[in-house]
Amino acid sequence: MNSLVRQILRLWDEPIVDWAAAETAFRAVYADPVVVNDVKLAVTDLVRRALALQETYEGRTTDIIETFESDGRIALAVRMRGRHVGALATPLGPVAPTGRMVEIRVIDLLTVSGGRVTAVTTLSDELGLLRQLDAVALI
Repeated sequence: MNSLVRQILRLWDEPIVDWAAAETAFRAVYADPVVVNDVKLAVTDLVRRALALQETYEGRTTDIIETFESDGRIALAVRMRGRHVGALATPLGPVAPTGRMVEIRVIDLLTVSGGRVTAVTTLSDELGLLRQLDAVALI
């Protein structure tokens, strides 16, 4: 695994206790703004997202399933696990904490230029997560 991937995982996994330090660390890895799923986001937005993730899932861990690197591109497939202890924002509305252990599969396609991530396409199994939380049922 390359050092940029290690830095990215560390940013999202380590608890944010100092906002300014977190922002500086994210700026070292991500362009500002960075394009995420076709939307320009400031680095501060990424830090907010990381903090929200940490507040939603207690004891969250990330396991790498697969990585692939090519000229200026990285594909990263991961499995995150954690206990759902905070409100989860979803396209269907918020899901109240359930206390359940969940597993989320995510694929990130990263564009890298000048040593920093300039764009991210992220795909996650939101339906699978909502089913684990009994927030949706299959008919």
